[in-house]
Amino acid sequence: MYVSRLSLTDFRNYPSAEVSLEPGVSIFVGLNGQGKTNLVEAVAYLATLSSHRVASDAPLIRSGAEYAIVRGEVVRQGRRALIEIQIIPGRSNRARLNRAPVSRPRDVAGILRTVVFAPEDLALVKGDPDTRRRFLDDLLVARAPRLAGVRQDYDRVLKQRNTLLKTAQQASSGALRTLDVWDVHLARLGGELLAARLATVEVLRPLVAKAYAQVSPGHHDARIDYRSGTDLGDATSAEDLAARLAAALADRRDEEVRRGVSLVGPHRDDLLLSLGEFPAKGYASHGESWSMALALRLAAYDLLCEDGGEPVLILDDVFAELDAGRRSRLAALVAHAEQVLVTAAVPEDIPAELNGVRYEVAGGEVRRVD
Repeated sequence: MYVSRLSLTDFRNYPSAEVSLEPGVSIFVGLNGQGKTNLVEAVAYLATLSSHRVASDAPLIRSGAEYAIVRGEVVRQGRRALIEIQIIPGRSNRARLNRAPVSRPRDVAGILRTVVFAPEDLALVKGDPDTRRRFLDDLLVARAPRLAGVRQDYDRVLKQRNTLLKTAQQASSGALRTLDVWDVHLARLGGELLAARLATVEVLRPLVAKAYAQVSPGHHDARIDYRSGTDLGDATSAEDLAARLAAALADRRDEEVRRGVSLVGPHRDDLLLSLGEFPAKGYASHGESWSMALALRLAAYDLLCEDGGEPVLILDDVFAELDAGRRSRLAALVAHAEQVLVTAAVPEDIPAELNGVRYEVAGGEVRRVD
């Protein structure tokens, strides 16, 4: 799998841009603020319909423009597909596949798959649980695109339920019966999301351990585990997990009404990262934290490869953050991927192990350097 062409209209600092790409390594070099990261952000957006840098779409629109358009031609197993996303702030985005409109943008999810390494990845280890939940959910959606709908529906139900809980103390009995309806939806969708998360963690665990050993040989053993705020027992199926969530919702109803917020569900869970016998957060050094973050991304890449088809690897300004040893080992591990997109402020940041086509990025213009 690789992206052969990227076209942008009013995306970030680009009024327009057209970049032809090839399999192998492509390196975008430019000083900070020139737009190199915006290029790879656009590629990742085509895969996930979200940015790895910002939480909302509004910053993606060039100042003064009404919307942005990202187009990418994807080659997968010899077949070409043209994906187009129109990003419209404050409204529903629109998508086209091979120039034909699709009913929902998420219908193009899964055609392109990417794994992004970025400086923000340190938050996977040192940040809040929502960062780790997003990593896990992005991965399970990449593996099974239909789960994008489950994820969105769960977030919608959670928002509606929280709105009702905020007024529940003054609500009528009829309003509380409405809460019963939302409980059913939350438990059902939460059970499906939990089942996918647990299954993904199970297959990801040995891959994380392997990747950490490759990035930091001779150091601690790395481990991941899933921690739920709900007693899941030995449940693994969506149906059994939904039943567990429903029981927990009933048990904590009074507390939720009193506090005005949903206290039960996968939105309260965390992915636990450990090095040896200690949790990585709070105990790992800066270098160890980076190794764990890299191990998570490398494991995600390996898992997607096992599922069928190499994802596009994106290394966004990550080498400048690493010491010489980790820089060299990471480069050696990814150099032979089908397509690797790399950004760097200066050529010296690029390890010798990565040779490929180079592009200069300056002032919103991209020029290939042969």
